[in-house]
Amino acid sequence: MESLRIVHCFRSPVGGIFRHVRDLTEAQVASGHQVGIVCDSTTGGAYEEKLFDGMEDMLSLGVHRTPMQRHIGPGDIASAWRTYGIVKGLQPNIIHGHGAKGGAYARLFGSLLRVSRFRVARLYSPHGGSLHYDEGTLTGRLFFGIERLMAGFTDHLLFVSDYERHAYRRKVGEPPVPNSLVYNGLRPEEFEPVAPAPDAADLLYIGMMRDLKGPDIFIDALADAEIRLAKRLSAVMVGDGDALPQYRQQVQALGLADRVTFCPPMRAREAFALARTVIVPSRAEAMPYVVLEALGAGRPMIATAVGGIPEIFGVASGALVKPDPHELAGKIALALSEPESLSRLMPSLPELKARFGVDVMAAEVERAYRGALAT
Repeated sequence: MESLRIVHCFRSPVGGIFRHVRDLTEAQVASGHQVGIVCDSTTGGAYEEKLFDGMEDMLSLGVHRTPMQRHIGPGDIASAWRTYGIVKGLQPNIIHGHGAKGGAYARLFGSLLRVSRFRVARLYSPHGGSLHYDEGTLTGRLFFGIERLMAGFTDHLLFVSDYERHAYRRKVGEPPVPNSLVYNGLRPEEFEPVAPAPDAADLLYIGMMRDLKGPDIFIDALADAEIRLAKRLSAVMVGDGDALPQYRQQVQALGLADRVTFCPPMRAREAFALARTVIVPSRAEAMPYVVLEALGAGRPMIATAVGGIPEIFGVASGALVKPDPHELAGKIALALSEPESLSRLMPSLPELKARFGVDVMAAEVERAYRGALAT
């Protein structure tokens, strides 16, 4: 079967999108494809640099980082032209955009390459992205208008959750091109259990430090749960982001500073050993890796019923709550009082492997690539 030249284009090399791309590239290289990455050079820190260092020798089309703005602005023209030059030099026959900015760049660049008589398929994975905006706001209407326009430059849409696909239909419209549901997947070793350390804290938050992910909900719920249980609790918060100082201030203001430890980004399986119960308090998600990783590692968790999370647990699961600190606090108090009751609510390992394995994900994505090229 024909080896493909695949370029993944995305803006920010942090969080779930970067994890998704890393897993895909590893599987695609193992299948004999030539793969490269084009992404922003102004985001990410030492942890991401270490990840890139481990990838460069593997990717025959290389890692190419160049400044990309998060929001639409005058600088986009120069940034887009510079990025297009990089992509054109790689001569891909698959260009896969991830997230709103990566998706826009990938589809525009792929269309320009077609004008230059390149045979290239243009694929787009929203990963939530602009779909998180409210369709009733001016910003939302602007982004959804752009998405409708860009659909005409797309050969295949890839959604990471059924929630995401329904959000696209509701906010943008029925996709006028082929589309697939392909869940994020874990590597085989990620289905091995992780035991908590002897000095593990009670609760763990791991993720980006931004309101969308709910660190403030986590902190308020911790304070509330202490009152309900009439005892002091300990927590670890792992991650980085522009809003980190405000969460530190929130912890200080609530008198929790001596029992909340902030840690820089680290591998999820390292973080899971730092606490006995994982909390995912997000206000919005598509299909978060941290939920799959925690379940694969056998860690009990409480998560908010947003985005694709209920597709993992089941809509009626008792492990799910609204993104509300008081409701989360009640579930935390119950889980810490009766830890075995929470463990019984976790999905079974065979079910997780069958639905959320990286081999399943990579095979479905390649099927979409070849279908797009064929048409």
